[in-house]
Amino acid sequence: QVQLVESGGGLVQPGGSLRLSCAASGSIFSIYAMGWYRQAPGKQRELVSVVTSSGLTNYADSVKGRFTISRDNAKNTGYLQMKSLKPADTAVYYCNVVNDRLPLGARTIYWGQGTQVTVSS
Repeated sequence: QVQLVESGGGLVQPGGSLRLSCAASGSIFSIYAMGWYRQAPGKQRELVSVVTSSGLTNYADSVKGRFTISRDNAKNTGYLQMKSLKPADTAVYYCNVVNDRLPLGARTIYWGQGTQVTVSS
């Protein structure tokens, strides 16, 4: 069982920056891939970025060049650095982890509770 706690959300003006954190406990963080998702009101949850257990990263086209995902396995924490924020980035941001070293059918996805990011002037 893995517990995840996101933090770092808040209200920021357009063009501003925020860094989200995802603190994990209950298991060895390094074996998990970590993803950041977001859900805006009235919309489906969408993938923002992911970093695999081996360190490979991927980003949604809408955030490429503005967001950076990273992880510190020693601290059991993942991060999402967000720059040049736009009103369209407003959403609840969720992190999740999954052991990507297991076969697909054996994987369990763990989610955090989410943190609100609001980009507005």
